[in-house]
Amino acid sequence: MDPNAMLGAVPQKQQEELMKAIDQMQVRDSLRMYNSLVEKCFKECVQGFRSKDLDATEERCMQNCCNKFMKGSARVGQRFGELSAEAEAQMANMVQK
Repeated sequence: MDPNAMLGAVPQKQQEELMKAIDQMQVRDSLRMYNSLVEKCFKECVQGFRSKDLDATEERCMQNCCNKFMKGSARVGQRFGELSAEAEAQMANMVQK
């Protein structure tokens, strides 16, 4: 279903408030994902505080960890989109019957 079509009957002020709340949720979720990435990769890759910079092994580990995390997140998002499209198609079929 088209979100804009569903919001058609909602007053403009409430639509704006809803869109603002959705934006805030997306920012919060993005920050949560970023913090999770940093914490997970730091715990996995940083072995000590011998210097202020990461050594080559830690640097490589961080890059690999971040890449895996981002690819995994992208795949989850893709799969969510697929499942959402399937659910939307099922709802449309149910409405037509």
